[in-house]
Amino acid sequence: MRTVVLREITRDNFHACIRLRVAEHQVDNVADNVYSLAQAKVNPRLVPLAIYDGSVFGREEQPDEKLVGFLMYQVMDGVGFITRLMIGAEHQQKGYGRAAMVELLRRLKMMPEIEFIGTSVTKENDYVEKFYRGLGFVDAEKVDEREVYLKLDWAPSAV
Repeated sequence: MRTVVLREITRDNFHACIRLRVAEHQVDNVADNVYSLAQAKVNPRLVPLAIYDGSVFGREEQPDEKLVGFLMYQVMDGVGFITRLMIGAEHQQKGYGRAAMVELLRRLKMMPEIEFIGTSVTKENDYVEKFYRGLGFVDAEKVDEREVYLKLDWAPSAV
C-alpha cells in the first residue's frame, strides 16, 4: 500500500493545493480546494490537510515531496466527520486516496472525544460510496435527498 504524509496547509503549499484539480467528470462532486480552505478560515473546527506522497518521508517538508491531494475533517459533538477528500486527477487510481483515509482514520481513532466517524457522499457518486464502504463505512441513520450518510463500523472501545 502507498504511504502518505498529511501536512497542514501553509504559505508554502497553499498555491499547490489550490491548483490541484480532479478529473473533469468529478467536478460536480468535489468542492474546489480554495472553497474548502475559505470554509476552514471562517470555521475553526474544520481541519484542512495536504496529502503528500510518502515515498520521500521525513518530519520536515522536503523539496521533492509530491502534493497529491487534499482532505478536510471536523470534530464536533463526539463526531469525527470527513468533509472532503480529493486526489489530483494525475494521481488518481494509484492508492493515494485509500492511504490518506487509512492515515486520517488512524488519527481520528486516537482522539478520545470521538464517539464515531462519519462522512457523506452525493447520491450519484457510486464510486466514492463504494470506496468508503470498502474502508468499513456502513449506512448511518441520517437521511438526505441529495447525500448518502455513512459511519465507520468501529467502536471506540475496540481501539
